[in-house]
Amino acid sequence: MTELNGKVAVVAGGAKNLGGLISERFAAAGANVVVHYHGAASEADAEKTVGAVQAAGTQAVAVQGDLTRVADVQRLFDTALDEFGGVDVAVNTTGMVLRKPILDTTEADFDTMFAVNAKAAYFFLQEAGRRLNDNGSIISVVTSLLAAFTDGYSTYAGAKAPLEHFTRAAAKEFASRGIAVNNVAPGPMDTPFFYPQETPERVAFHRSQAMGDRLTRIEDIVPLVEFLATGGRWITGQTIFANGGYTTR
Repeated sequence: MTELNGKVAVVAGGAKNLGGLISERFAAAGANVVVHYHGAASEADAEKTVGAVQAAGTQAVAVQGDLTRVADVQRLFDTALDEFGGVDVAVNTTGMVLRKPILDTTEADFDTMFAVNAKAAYFFLQEAGRRLNDNGSIISVVTSLLAAFTDGYSTYAGAKAPLEHFTRAAAKEFASRGIAVNNVAPGPMDTPFFYPQETPERVAFHRSQAMGDRLTRIEDIVPLVEFLATGGRWITGQTIFANGGYTTR
Protein backbone atom coordinates (compact mmCIF):
# COMPACT_ATOMS: atom_id res chain seq x y z
CA MET A 1 0.00 0.00 0.00
CA THR A 2 3.01 2.33 0.17
CA GLU A 3 2.48 2.73 -3.58
CA LEU A 4 -0.47 5.01 -2.81
CA ASN A 5 1.54 7.36 -0.61
CA GLY A 6 1.43 10.82 -2.18
CA LYS A 7 -0.85 9.69 -5.02
CA VAL A 8 -4.21 11.17 -6.01
CA ALA A 9 -7.40 9.14 -6.27
CA VAL A 10 -10.77 10.09 -7.72
CA VAL A 11 -13.56 7.99 -6.20
CA ALA A 12 -16.92 8.27 -7.93
CA GLY A 13 -19.62 7.57 -5.39
CA GLY A 14 -16.94 8.08 -2.77
CA ALA A 15 -19.16 9.56 -0.08
CA LYS A 16 -20.51 6.44 1.64
CA ASN A 17 -20.88 2.67 1.63
CA LEU A 18 -18.27 1.00 -0.61
CA GLY A 19 -17.00 4.25 -2.08
CA GLY A 20 -16.69 5.85 1.33
CA LEU A 21 -14.63 2.99 2.69
CA ILE A 22 -12.39 3.05 -0.39
CA SER A 23 -11.82 6.78 0.11
CA GLU A 24 -10.88 6.26 3.74
CA ARG A 25 -8.59 3.29 3.06
CA PHE A 26 -6.80 5.13 0.27
CA ALA A 27 -6.27 8.04 2.65
CA ALA A 28 -4.88 5.71 5.29
CA ALA A 29 -2.33 4.59 2.69
CA GLY A 30 -1.30 8.20 2.06
CA ALA A 31 -3.39 9.18 -0.97
CA ASN A 32 -5.18 12.48 -1.49
CA VAL A 33 -8.80 11.85 -2.48
CA VAL A 34 -11.43 13.54 -4.62
CA VAL A 35 -14.73 12.39 -3.11
CA HIS A 36 -17.55 12.48 -5.65
CA TYR A 37 -21.20 12.48 -4.56
CA HIS A 38 -24.36 12.66 -6.64
CA GLY A 39 -26.65 15.12 -4.90
CA ALA A 40 -27.93 16.82 -1.78
CA ALA A 41 -28.98 13.54 -0.15
CA SER A 42 -25.36 12.42 0.13
CA GLU A 43 -23.69 15.79 0.68
CA ALA A 44 -23.38 15.31 4.44
CA ASP A 45 -21.87 11.86 3.89
CA ALA A 46 -19.35 13.34 1.48
CA GLU A 47 -18.30 15.99 3.97
CA LYS A 48 -17.97 13.34 6.68
CA THR A 49 -15.73 11.26 4.42
CA VAL A 50 -13.64 14.32 3.56
CA GLY A 51 -13.19 14.85 7.29
CA ALA A 52 -12.13 11.22 7.77
CA VAL A 53 -9.58 11.54 4.95
CA GLN A 54 -8.15 14.71 6.48
CA ALA A 55 -8.02 13.05 9.89
CA ALA A 56 -5.86 10.35 8.30
CA GLY A 57 -3.34 13.05 7.42
CA THR A 58 -4.00 13.56 3.70
CA GLN A 59 -6.09 16.01 1.68
CA ALA A 60 -9.56 15.66 0.24
CA VAL A 61 -12.19 17.62 -1.63
CA ALA A 62 -15.85 16.79 -2.20
CA VAL A 63 -17.31 17.26 -5.69
CA GLN A 64 -21.01 17.06 -6.49
CA GLY A 65 -21.99 15.85 -9.95
CA ASP A 66 -24.48 13.90 -12.02
CA LEU A 67 -22.16 11.57 -13.91
CA THR A 68 -24.76 10.92 -16.60
CA ARG A 69 -23.80 14.43 -17.74
CA VAL A 70 -20.44 14.39 -19.49
CA ALA A 71 -19.71 17.95 -18.38
CA ASP A 72 -20.00 16.85 -14.75
CA VAL A 73 -17.58 13.97 -15.34
CA GLN A 74 -15.12 16.41 -16.88
CA ARG A 75 -15.56 18.82 -13.96
CA LEU A 76 -14.81 16.01 -11.50
CA PHE A 77 -11.43 15.40 -13.10
CA ASP A 78 -10.84 19.13 -13.61
CA THR A 79 -11.17 19.54 -9.85
CA ALA A 80 -8.65 16.78 -9.21
CA LEU A 81 -6.10 18.46 -11.45
CA ASP A 82 -6.80 21.93 -10.07
CA GLU A 83 -6.58 20.80 -6.43
CA PHE A 84 -3.81 18.20 -6.61
CA GLY A 85 -2.07 18.57 -9.96
CA GLY A 86 -2.88 15.11 -11.33
CA VAL A 87 -4.71 11.81 -10.91
CA ASP A 88 -3.18 8.36 -10.40
CA VAL A 89 -6.18 6.17 -9.54
CA ALA A 90 -9.80 6.46 -10.67
CA VAL A 91 -12.45 4.26 -9.06
CA ASN A 92 -16.09 4.24 -10.16
CA THR A 93 -18.44 2.72 -7.59
CA THR A 94 -21.61 4.39 -8.89
CA GLY A 95 -24.65 2.56 -10.16
CA MET A 96 -28.38 2.08 -9.83
CA VAL A 97 -30.17 -1.18 -9.02
CA LEU A 98 -33.60 -2.11 -10.32
CA ARG A 99 -35.35 -5.46 -10.03
CA LYS A 100 -38.34 -5.44 -12.37
CA PRO A 101 -39.81 -7.93 -14.84
CA ILE A 102 -39.21 -7.20 -18.50
CA LEU A 103 -42.96 -6.94 -19.15
CA ASP A 104 -43.27 -4.19 -16.51
CA THR A 105 -40.20 -2.18 -17.52
CA THR A 106 -40.93 1.25 -18.95
CA GLU A 107 -38.94 3.22 -21.48
CA ALA A 108 -38.04 5.64 -18.69
CA ASP A 109 -36.75 2.75 -16.55
CA PHE A 110 -34.60 1.53 -19.42
CA ASP A 111 -33.20 4.96 -20.27
CA THR A 112 -32.37 5.76 -16.64
CA MET A 113 -30.66 2.43 -15.97
CA PHE A 114 -28.49 2.63 -19.07
CA ALA A 115 -27.65 6.28 -18.43
CA VAL A 116 -26.47 5.58 -14.87
CA ASN A 117 -24.84 2.17 -15.34
CA ALA A 118 -23.49 2.34 -18.90
CA LYS A 119 -23.25 5.93 -20.17
CA ALA A 120 -21.80 7.37 -16.96
CA ALA A 121 -19.34 4.47 -16.71
CA TYR A 122 -18.21 4.96 -20.32
CA PHE A 123 -17.47 8.63 -19.98
CA PHE A 124 -15.81 8.12 -16.59
CA LEU A 125 -13.46 5.68 -18.35
CA GLN A 126 -12.93 8.14 -21.16
CA GLU A 127 -12.09 11.05 -18.91
CA ALA A 128 -9.89 8.92 -16.65
CA GLY A 129 -7.97 7.77 -19.73
CA ARG A 130 -7.42 11.38 -20.74
CA ARG A 131 -6.43 12.67 -17.32
CA LEU A 132 -4.59 9.89 -15.50
CA ASN A 133 -0.87 10.03 -15.05
CA ASP A 134 1.08 7.26 -16.75
CA ASN A 135 1.12 3.95 -14.86
CA GLY A 136 -2.20 4.68 -13.22
CA SER A 137 -5.18 2.44 -12.49
CA ILE A 138 -8.87 2.60 -13.39
CA ILE A 139 -11.24 0.33 -11.46
CA SER A 140 -15.00 0.04 -12.00
CA VAL A 141 -17.55 -1.80 -9.89
CA VAL A 142 -19.93 -4.05 -11.81
CA THR A 143 -21.98 -6.99 -10.48
CA SER A 144 -21.76 -10.75 -10.10
CA LEU A 145 -25.17 -10.91 -11.76
CA LEU A 146 -23.18 -10.75 -15.01
CA ALA A 147 -22.49 -14.44 -14.39
CA ALA A 148 -25.94 -15.35 -13.06
CA PHE A 149 -28.90 -16.93 -14.85
CA THR A 150 -31.73 -15.16 -13.09
CA ASP A 151 -34.87 -13.13 -13.52
CA GLY A 152 -35.78 -9.55 -12.71
CA TYR A 153 -32.49 -7.78 -13.31
CA SER A 154 -32.59 -7.34 -17.08
CA THR A 155 -31.92 -3.60 -17.05
CA TYR A 156 -29.47 -3.61 -14.11
CA ALA A 157 -27.24 -6.48 -15.22
CA GLY A 158 -27.90 -5.59 -18.85
CA ALA A 159 -26.70 -2.03 -18.34
CA LYS A 160 -23.63 -3.16 -16.40
CA ALA A 161 -22.67 -5.72 -19.05
CA PRO A 162 -21.36 -3.17 -21.60
CA LEU A 163 -18.80 -1.99 -19.06
CA GLU A 164 -16.89 -5.26 -19.53
CA HIS A 165 -16.43 -4.42 -23.20
CA PHE A 166 -15.62 -0.77 -22.48
CA THR A 167 -12.97 -1.97 -20.02
CA ARG A 168 -11.34 -4.37 -22.46
CA ALA A 169 -11.11 -1.68 -25.12
CA ALA A 170 -9.75 0.86 -22.64
CA ALA A 171 -7.17 -1.62 -21.34
CA LYS A 172 -5.82 -2.04 -24.86
CA GLU A 173 -6.00 1.63 -25.78
CA PHE A 174 -4.35 2.89 -22.58
CA ALA A 175 -1.75 0.10 -22.32
CA SER A 176 1.00 2.10 -23.99
CA ARG A 177 0.86 4.50 -21.03
CA GLY A 178 0.94 1.70 -18.46
CA ILE A 179 -2.64 2.33 -17.30
CA ALA A 180 -4.39 -0.79 -15.98
CA VAL A 181 -8.17 -0.96 -16.40
CA ASN A 182 -10.29 -3.54 -14.55
CA ASN A 183 -13.69 -4.32 -13.10
CA VAL A 184 -14.60 -5.79 -9.73
CA ALA A 185 -17.87 -7.75 -9.59
CA PRO A 186 -19.21 -8.11 -6.03
CA GLY A 187 -21.98 -10.47 -5.09
CA PRO A 188 -25.22 -9.03 -3.69
CA MET A 189 -23.94 -6.52 -1.15
CA ASP A 190 -25.12 -5.81 2.35
CA THR A 191 -25.86 -2.13 1.67
CA PRO A 192 -29.03 -0.01 1.65
CA PHE A 193 -29.22 -0.25 -2.16
CA PHE A 194 -29.87 -3.99 -2.14
CA TYR A 195 -32.74 -4.60 0.23
CA PRO A 196 -35.49 -2.49 -1.41
CA GLN A 197 -35.25 -4.69 -4.52
CA GLU A 198 -35.77 -8.01 -2.74
CA THR A 199 -38.21 -9.91 -0.53
CA PRO A 200 -36.95 -11.42 2.74
CA GLU A 201 -37.17 -14.86 1.13
CA ARG A 202 -34.98 -13.82 -1.78
CA VAL A 203 -32.49 -12.15 0.56
CA ALA A 204 -32.21 -15.47 2.41
CA PHE A 205 -31.68 -17.27 -0.87
CA HIS A 206 -28.91 -14.88 -1.95
CA ARG A 207 -27.20 -15.39 1.40
CA SER A 208 -27.44 -19.14 1.08
CA GLN A 209 -25.51 -19.11 -2.18
CA ALA A 210 -22.31 -17.65 -0.73
CA MET A 211 -19.65 -18.88 1.64
CA GLY A 212 -20.65 -18.45 5.27
CA ASP A 213 -24.33 -17.97 4.41
CA ARG A 214 -24.00 -14.21 4.09
CA LEU A 215 -24.07 -11.36 1.61
CA THR A 216 -20.96 -9.66 0.30
CA ARG A 217 -19.75 -6.88 2.59
CA ILE A 218 -17.99 -3.73 1.50
CA GLU A 219 -15.01 -4.86 3.60
CA ASP A 220 -14.71 -7.88 1.29
CA ILE A 221 -14.29 -5.67 -1.78
CA VAL A 222 -12.03 -2.84 -0.64
CA PRO A 223 -8.84 -4.98 -0.33
CA LEU A 224 -9.29 -6.11 -3.93
CA VAL A 225 -9.65 -2.52 -5.13
CA GLU A 226 -6.54 -1.60 -3.14
CA PHE A 227 -4.65 -4.50 -4.71
CA LEU A 228 -5.64 -3.53 -8.26
CA ALA A 229 -4.53 0.04 -7.55
CA THR A 230 -1.11 -1.06 -6.28
CA GLY A 231 0.61 -4.44 -6.53
CA GLY A 232 -1.98 -5.91 -8.90
CA ARG A 233 -1.38 -3.50 -11.74
CA TRP A 234 -0.14 -6.26 -14.08
CA ILE A 235 -3.78 -7.36 -14.18
CA THR A 236 -5.66 -5.42 -16.86
CA GLY A 237 -8.76 -5.82 -19.00
CA GLN A 238 -10.31 -8.20 -16.48
CA THR A 239 -13.53 -8.58 -14.52
CA ILE A 240 -12.77 -10.14 -11.14
CA PHE A 241 -15.67 -11.81 -9.34
CA ALA A 242 -15.53 -11.40 -5.57
CA ASN A 243 -18.63 -12.95 -4.09
CA GLY A 244 -17.83 -15.83 -1.73
CA GLY A 245 -18.76 -18.39 -4.36
CA TYR A 246 -22.17 -16.86 -5.10
CA THR A 247 -21.56 -17.44 -8.81
CA THR A 248 -18.69 -17.93 -11.24
CA ARG A 249 -17.96 -18.36 -14.92
